Amino acid sequence: MLLGRVHYFCIPMRWIETYFSEIYRLSLEMSPWLLLGFTFAGLLHIFMPGGSVRKYMGGRNLKSVVYAALLGVPLPLCSCGVIPTGISFHKEGASKGATVSFLISTPQTGVDSILATYSMMGLPFAILRPVVAFCSGIFGGLLTNLTTKNEADPPVSRGVGNESEIGSGNKLRIMLRYAFLDFLMDIADWLLIGFAVAALISLLLPDNFFTMYLSNQFLSMLVVLVAAIPLYVCATGSIPIAAVLMMKGLSPGAALVFLMAGPATNIATMAIIGKAIDKKTVGIYILSISVSALFFGWLINNFLPAEWFVMMSHQHGRHEHELLPHWVQLASTVLLLMLLINGYVRKFVRFKHLKPLPDMTQYTKNLKISVGGMTCNHCKMSVEKNLKSVTGIKSVTANPDTGDVLIEGSEFDLEKIKSAIEDIGYDFKGVREDSEK
Repeated sequence: MLLGRVHYFCIPMRWIETYFSEIYRLSLEMSPWLLLGFTFAGLLHIFMPGGSVRKYMGGRNLKSVVYAALLGVPLPLCSCGVIPTGISFHKEGASKGATVSFLISTPQTGVDSILATYSMMGLPFAILRPVVAFCSGIFGGLLTNLTTKNEADPPVSRGVGNESEIGSGNKLRIMLRYAFLDFLMDIADWLLIGFAVAALISLLLPDNFFTMYLSNQFLSMLVVLVAAIPLYVCATGSIPIAAVLMMKGLSPGAALVFLMAGPATNIATMAIIGKAIDKKTVGIYILSISVSALFFGWLINNFLPAEWFVMMSHQHGRHEHELLPHWVQLASTVLLLMLLINGYVRKFVRFKHLKPLPDMTQYTKNLKISVGGMTCNHCKMSVEKNLKSVTGIKSVTANPDTGDVLIEGSEFDLEKIKSAIEDIGYDFKGVREDSEK
């Protein structure tokens, strides 16, 4: 009987050991490339601030759509950051087509996810992802312009200029903080979920699952598309999931469908676009991504050499060990773990100082409000810029870690403040009790 109990507990322990071994293996392979990608993200933030992007997105024409996609592909904007940024562009006068092009192309890829894609899925996918993101963004933008050509241009909100944190302080410090704190924490949750789900799939899914149950390649792409549309996963977090699914027998085309639809669509995104723009745009947005994903998946399965992806699936792990020594992978994994711990500790320490909110009343001096949904540096800039367009406001300082927004000026109209926040997809929770009446 004792032997039976030992045997009963040995099976789960073996599964747990295998599960964490798989997470460890994935971490070793991805960490060096993630750190390099975050470094590039920080450099982009310094030398290509958001204000330089907005001027290319005006006009209801092909050029604005192409510029929006071209500028969106390399930008290190996560799924949560791209929505308020894209909506903000639209409020400043960007056409619906340019806005949809930006919203489709940006979250699918970025400098960090391109490098991470190469580390786990090989050079073919690392090249395909930005090309497909660019083309699908253009397709979505043109389709939007075509179906909205008779609509009036949206009203343009009063701008506040191109303000940037880059003008003050040390550029290296700003770059490091953005790359390894602000942007890292933007995708940290879904990066960890991506690792966890990938390891779980590797443990539970039989090697022949897709060959047994989804032998039809188009059917497998359709199933993956339906499953991916409501999910919320960042471009980097989707990579280990797609890589493991391919190793389990999923076709390269179906893997690409997941890499496109997973980061670009989710329930929250659709709700915000519908509220900030209109429901028709949501339908065009989803249709554009679905058609593009299925088309490019079909193209890869039928016209690209299968050897590229077979070699990637079964030999890439050995190639990576030849490319980077084990000590570099291990050191990168430890450093990435320390950076994640630092980010979460900072977030927790600031979160616990939140105070209960009183009922909303009229304020005429400094005002501190609580805003839900701010999760990154791009959220901070979007909230600050939009609130500065409200009459009576002189300066705005937002803190995405605590959700606090400090407003300075006189004779605030709280309804306008509430509308300015909710128009770009955030939640106005009320006035803080330490505001000055």
